[in-house]
Amino acid sequence: MSADVFAPWENPKETPLIRFENVTKRFGDFTAVDNLTLDIYEREFFALLGASGCGKTTLMRMLAGFESPTEGRITLAGEDIAPIPANKRPVNMMFQSYALFPHLSVADNIAFGLKRSDMPASEIDGRVDEMLGMVQLRQFAKRKPHQISGGQRQRVALARSLAKNPKVLLLDEPLAALDKKLRQETQFELMDIQEKLGTTFMIVTHDQEEAMTVASRVAVMNTGQIKQIATPDAIYERPNSSYVADFIGEVNLIDGKITSSTEKSCKIAWQGGTITAQPPSKLKKDTEVRFAVRPEKVSIATAKPKSGNAVQGKVLDIAYLGNISTYYVETATGQTIKAQIANARRLSRRSFTWEDPVWLSWSDTAGIVLTE
Repeated sequence: MSADVFAPWENPKETPLIRFENVTKRFGDFTAVDNLTLDIYEREFFALLGASGCGKTTLMRMLAGFESPTEGRITLAGEDIAPIPANKRPVNMMFQSYALFPHLSVADNIAFGLKRSDMPASEIDGRVDEMLGMVQLRQFAKRKPHQISGGQRQRVALARSLAKNPKVLLLDEPLAALDKKLRQETQFELMDIQEKLGTTFMIVTHDQEEAMTVASRVAVMNTGQIKQIATPDAIYERPNSSYVADFIGEVNLIDGKITSSTEKSCKIAWQGGTITAQPPSKLKKDTEVRFAVRPEKVSIATAKPKSGNAVQGKVLDIAYLGNISTYYVETATGQTIKAQIANARRLSRRSFTWEDPVWLSWSDTAGIVLTE
């Protein structure tokens, strides 16, 4: 691995900045976080991704000091943070609502926490100006929050959160209130700021695209447990379970049984025939598996391909998304398989339409064999 690749989690000598050790959080009979262990490293942009109610915000609130673990411990830079009150932790939290003071100017909102800290009064104006410059809002310093746009309010909240130079910044669904285009622009701004400052960011989101864009690593959570932690490309290309494969992006999941297997190749019998694939390891005959293949790795054609895995069907639905089209193809077994094609040509020259008979195909290495 080259020296410029940021991957401290691959270095056994690297000490995590944040460590959750067998952390459980219960609210009465409900277990929000279930015996969870997790390491986060300095300068990481770490994403907690999951559906509503999976425990991701509870995990963040425990780190911030707004909740206490029922069991286990949380350390920050090697120190158990349980006895440290929320306002004394080197952690700041940026809320989804931004929580700006409406009666204060942009500059005064950013200065609010600094005036209550041990920073000398003579340094506060300079720090506020530095933060305004970082989020490109100097010309709006005297305006009130209602006089600026949603995206600008989001940047004020970010500047205020970073003004005290916390070791860790926690972002709870920070871009949820923005429209799609502004959200995408702001994601890159967040990444640039995080890289420039070197602060460890931890973001909670249910938006897969957002997590995949900004994060160095993504943890997929479900029912209080982490199902997989990996880099965005590994989570997408090598999910460790049907749940993760299905939660991240679009996927075709085909149930079948192993009929033969070596370390490098296996045959899977399913309703529509036989699939040849690469198994994670040699699998026993009759092992029940799920074959996962992403729609963009499935080709669609009018004639049967000469090699690879192939299945015939008819076009049931077409989702036109501008840059790509997704074809929903019903096979003879009744299963629907999705194939995606880049719209390199104009729509009027589309090769397939509704009810057309087509062949779907993919290579032996296009999908992944899942045993969970």
